[in-house]
Amino acid sequence: MTLHKAILHLTCWVIISTSFTAHSANELDSVRIWAAPESTRVVFDLSQAPQYESFTLTNPERLVVDIKNASNKVQLDRLSNNSKLIKRIRVSQSPGKGILRLVLDLNKPIKSNLFTLSPTAPYGNRLVVDLDDSFSAETRAKVTTHSSGTNRNIVIAIDAGHGGEDPGSIGPTGIYEKRVVLDISKRLADKINATPGMQAVMTRTGDYFVDLNRRSELARRSKADLLLSIHADAFTSPQPRGASAWVLSMRRADSELGRLLEQTEKHSELLGGVGDIIQNSDVEKYLVQTLIDMQKNNSMVMGNDIAKDILRDLGSVTHLHKKEPEAASLAVLKAADIPSILIETGFISNPGEEKLLVNYNHQQKLANAIHKGVVRYFETNPPSGTLLSQSANTKHKVQSGESLSVIAKRYGVSVNNLKKANNLRSDVVRIGQHLVIPRA
Repeated sequence: MTLHKAILHLTCWVIISTSFTAHSANELDSVRIWAAPESTRVVFDLSQAPQYESFTLTNPERLVVDIKNASNKVQLDRLSNNSKLIKRIRVSQSPGKGILRLVLDLNKPIKSNLFTLSPTAPYGNRLVVDLDDSFSAETRAKVTTHSSGTNRNIVIAIDAGHGGEDPGSIGPTGIYEKRVVLDISKRLADKINATPGMQAVMTRTGDYFVDLNRRSELARRSKADLLLSIHADAFTSPQPRGASAWVLSMRRADSELGRLLEQTEKHSELLGGVGDIIQNSDVEKYLVQTLIDMQKNNSMVMGNDIAKDILRDLGSVTHLHKKEPEAASLAVLKAADIPSILIETGFISNPGEEKLLVNYNHQQKLANAIHKGVVRYFETNPPSGTLLSQSANTKHKVQSGESLSVIAKRYGVSVNNLKKANNLRSDVVRIGQHLVIPRA
């Protein structure tokens, strides 16, 4: 072969190879399926930002996704799939050159939403398919509610942080925060459910991501009296340690740790999806906003008091990073009508605390301490109409702005009977004072 022919042959080969590469430059590297009770998320990990189109087919139900200039290197028949919505994911015949056609065989007609996510450590480019079954009759029937009348349970919503796409913080040995806090949350739920007059509901019970706003919405649908969001802290150095409790601040956090926590929450949204960070809750301006502000202020005061009780008990089983509740502007705390607390059970970035956080006995101690603080608060301040409020020894902790007449009206008793039950000689009460509430 002459030099001229060799050069020509090489040039042709480069052109052909370049053309082939252009049509299959984007590789499907992996597929992950995250199944939640009401939905399923499918994540396609790709080497580049995808160009795609999708459509649905019926009889049988299918969702078809075409990715341009892409190729597949995933054995789809070996995918781990625990979804009740998806039968399988497979490759179908390409409709055109360089197009990768993926088919999701579905078990029922389902609402779908597709979107892309740019690289956010530890993940690269992603095409996300969300399948939502939350409006089915079966799902609606499973929503936990309680009676608005008397003798109802106090409902505690427990939110295990992160999940699914979002691992949360990662410890020195590779332990994921999302797994640790789910274990602790389940133990806490068991303790609450074993307490007469109390009931636990969980925003997630498995390894899947729940949008930050939806966590509060799930608590609201369950008519929760309190939302506890369970986390494990992390910092840029391994030295910090200890548990802490966070309540809502209407301003940006003052501390470095608080600012880091706010940044982490935004990072979680980028990992987990494109859910709205915080929706404006106004329905009608002025009057509605005033009512919301009053309700939020009451919830914030109550949340701060409960957080103090929880820290008191956590301090008996683990080191405290701060002995008083800290404040930050976090989405999961912003439900106007539900007192909400974010509990950091320890620093997973600290090697010693990472070992503790994965230890069964330590997890149980943390759950016991949180439970004890919650129970003590609600035994002292039971919401009206609950089983705990019917106790002959109901107690009330005086809050800022409360008077004897206000407290008497809340519990439906006379001021004179309230004074007699507490041996009071005057109508003066002090903040933090515990009063016995007589039966109406």
